[in-house]
Amino acid sequence: MQRAIAITLFIASLATIAVAQQDKSKRPSPPASATCKFSDGKTVKVDYSSPRAKGRKIYGGLVPYGKVWRTGANEATTFVTDTNLTAGGKDIPAGSYTLFTVPNEGKWALILSKKTGEWGTDYPGEGEDLARIDMDTEKTSGPVENFTITFHEMGSQCHIYLDWENTRAMALLSEKK
Repeated sequence: MQRAIAITLFIASLATIAVAQQDKSKRPSPPASATCKFSDGKTVKVDYSSPRAKGRKIYGGLVPYGKVWRTGANEATTFVTDTNLTAGGKDIPAGSYTLFTVPNEGKWALILSKKTGEWGTDYPGEGEDLARIDMDTEKTSGPVENFTITFHEMGSQCHIYLDWENTRAMALLSEKK
């Protein structure tokens, strides 16, 4: 009888784990998204997973300077635009891309890769880059626990902001008419 109870409890715990794995909102780095809507209704959407700082040193620590970062957690961060864009003097045709960054003290690079569908850590290499766009950085007004991507909409332009720890990295995206 005790063995049957133990087996039942074991199976129930496995089922609980399986449900938690399917419910991505229960992950330590839950899914998040941000959308920029231009004045003509066209959009840019970013889907990512939002890791937590949890008291760790983030930039220059968990996320090394000068190396490609998956820019989030779990699955690769996606960047989807239904309109042509320009950013940092680079043309970005409407389409789906994978977003990576290279953090550095003072200046970052935003990378849009043509290769999609990777797990977050699988940077396919510079040969798949559509564009590398310079990003400016500034200190946030206070500590940011959850990695966050947001947009500030301005008609036919929007700023993309990446905030975490005490750093904001930003770039300007413009709709190409």
